[in-house]
Amino acid sequence: MLLFVSIQFALNQQIAQAQTSITPTTTKYTCPAQLESSINSVINRPVFKRMRWGILVKTLSSPQILYSRDGEKYFIPASNTKLFTTAAALLKLGANFRILTSVYQDGKGVLRIVGRGDPSLKNAQLTILAKQLYQQGIREVNQLIADDGYFQGEVVHPSWQWEDVQAYYGTSVSSLIVNENATLLTFIPGKIGEKLRIKWNDPTELYKWQIENNSVTSEENEANFVEVNRDLKGQILRINGQLSVNSQPENTALAVFDPIDNFLRHFRLSLAKEGINVQQTFTFNGGKNEQEIAAIESPPLSELLVETNVNSNNLYAEALLRHLANNQPLAKNKTTADLGLQVLKSTLNESGIEPNSYILVDGSGLSRKNLISPEALVQLLQVMAKSSQAEVFRASLPVAGISGTLKNRFLNTSAQGIVQAKTGTMMGVVSLSGYVNVPNYEPVVFSIMVNQSEQPASVVRKAMDEIVVLLTQMKRC
Repeated sequence: MLLFVSIQFALNQQIAQAQTSITPTTTKYTCPAQLESSINSVINRPVFKRMRWGILVKTLSSPQILYSRDGEKYFIPASNTKLFTTAAALLKLGANFRILTSVYQDGKGVLRIVGRGDPSLKNAQLTILAKQLYQQGIREVNQLIADDGYFQGEVVHPSWQWEDVQAYYGTSVSSLIVNENATLLTFIPGKIGEKLRIKWNDPTELYKWQIENNSVTSEENEANFVEVNRDLKGQILRINGQLSVNSQPENTALAVFDPIDNFLRHFRLSLAKEGINVQQTFTFNGGKNEQEIAAIESPPLSELLVETNVNSNNLYAEALLRHLANNQPLAKNKTTADLGLQVLKSTLNESGIEPNSYILVDGSGLSRKNLISPEALVQLLQVMAKSSQAEVFRASLPVAGISGTLKNRFLNTSAQGIVQAKTGTMMGVVSLSGYVNVPNYEPVVFSIMVNQSEQPASVVRKAMDEIVVLLTQMKRC
């Protein structure tokens, strides 16, 4: 499991963070009056002529605009969407909110585990539940029922792209979640000309997939690439690509095919290790809660927000969006996510966020139907900075050159350690919004968004980082 967590973290970094290095400028400071021409000199380069830039820079505590380029217009935000989800969750639920997973005894030999969408639950927590049940004297379970009825509606948004849905970062959002509803497989080169060997982190996954392995072990020092695609019809994995005979194994994390079956298998294994035998397993939605005999809570929301924003965790964001619904009754043809979005908008509207400055359809930013203006992001960041939850919210953001998706950005620049910002990346989209504690000026808030880009994301990120470094060098003059 530790291997899975470490590999998943590494994969998150590969997807979301850029390996950027900014050449230090010779100018030690930038006058506010020079900021417009300095930023324009970056975004007006010929390489960027086909893309859309949206930029807004303001001082944190006042309405003063330091720079604006299409700041009021809509852009696809990618993971900058998570700023809205986490802000609303913090304001509505509070920093100490926790998510409960319970086991009920519905009758003699019948146990029902009720999931409430805890995205942080891992095998270790299942072991704790199993130990609690053993201490209750339970040794035999005739029926183990998985109750997945807490979240109602589609487990993935219909506008998510198929290439995302099959990947670990686009996995299903279910009421019962374990190991982030993902699984790890490792590709190992064999002899030249042989297919790559496949090793599953969870050996039981081997029996859940039909694998078409078209990979090969190539000659020494040849290029390495492995592609894994899931068939639209279901549980078929197509493996293509090659690893050279002298290369290291390569890891890939995938969304599990059936989250509830995955949960039951892991929980049944945890029970068996504690000496509890399970005869049969079932899935059921919305049972009546009888006697609770075991339970475990998630970490507080303040910690869940850190994983959501620092590592840009989509599953966490989608789970938190649904928790905004707070298990309220659903209107006809509405889902838990729909109600969560309604609560998100009303919560932020009450806080002063202009409701027409953004359109959201999910909580993570995976959908290209999300639209947010730089103006909305800056307003949100300003509102949160003045709220009673300001410290918790700021602590959930990556720090330049230090943590999360900004760990390898802004290294050895004046921005390192003083910029806290949320990243966002998808094909043709790059975004960065956050705070700057400017040493020789007052604190600044900014949002930089690029859409319709044909350039590699790394090229766009580097330009964005140049702009942010300019902000850190501002000085009254």
